[in-house]
Amino acid sequence: MDDMVNSAQRLDGSLQLPVLLLIEPRTLTRTCILNILKRELLGFDVIDIATTDYINCASGRDVRLVALGIGDKPVADASVEDDLTLLIDYCSGASVALLSNRDDEATALAAMHRGIRGFFPSSLAVEVLVAGLRLVLAGGVYRPLPIIGLAGTGGLEQSSSRALPSTCAVNGAEKCGTESNVSDFTRREQQVLAELELGLPNKVIAAKLNLSENTIKMHVQHIMRKCAARNRTQAVLRWSGRLAHHGRDTDTSASSAS
Repeated sequence: MDDMVNSAQRLDGSLQLPVLLLIEPRTLTRTCILNILKRELLGFDVIDIATTDYINCASGRDVRLVALGIGDKPVADASVEDDLTLLIDYCSGASVALLSNRDDEATALAAMHRGIRGFFPSSLAVEVLVAGLRLVLAGGVYRPLPIIGLAGTGGLEQSSSRALPSTCAVNGAEKCGTESNVSDFTRREQQVLAELELGLPNKVIAAKLNLSENTIKMHVQHIMRKCAARNRTQAVLRWSGRLAHHGRDTDTSASSAS
């Protein structure tokens, strides 16, 4: 009888713990990572599944981080995109990390641009994997490669924003087409900007950040004002350095008028 009570208590205790969800199709790889994480992350209930088809097992749980194994697939692969979309629906408040066999800069950068908080190539040591996951769980971003503008970070970036590099260089262009830079945006505005870059509507952003939709609208308005943008799309483009300095718009208008 006591054994049954103790088992029930342990089960109830595990259900109260925040969850780290490991999704990895290869059984050996998944089992090895699972055992390591259970040993190293004692404050979390680590749940492992082979594919997102079994994601319902985490329904109703407080999922803090999803580690998704993508093998040799590029981040832009349709199946990876589908998995990431599904994770937004089922684990809206969770950070996402990718476990990849690729260790090239282009793959890591593609992951960051999609809002991924951690990129972990299989060439990493186990100790680095654990440290990187801890950083992501603490609200940071982990990327082991010298992505443009991030050289010298040693792969660890104490950043509270998703998918936003800490410097203002992407593909050789300044990060914001206006005079604004990272320091001009609050922590929350940077988080909202990261979600806007993914093309998400206010309702989904609000759910992911645990905020009201009205609060998101307010942040979007502030972002548009700081980027001197007329709409959210223009704000994202300017933030990403894909539009020229906002003064050029004025010059163009003046030229047209003359």
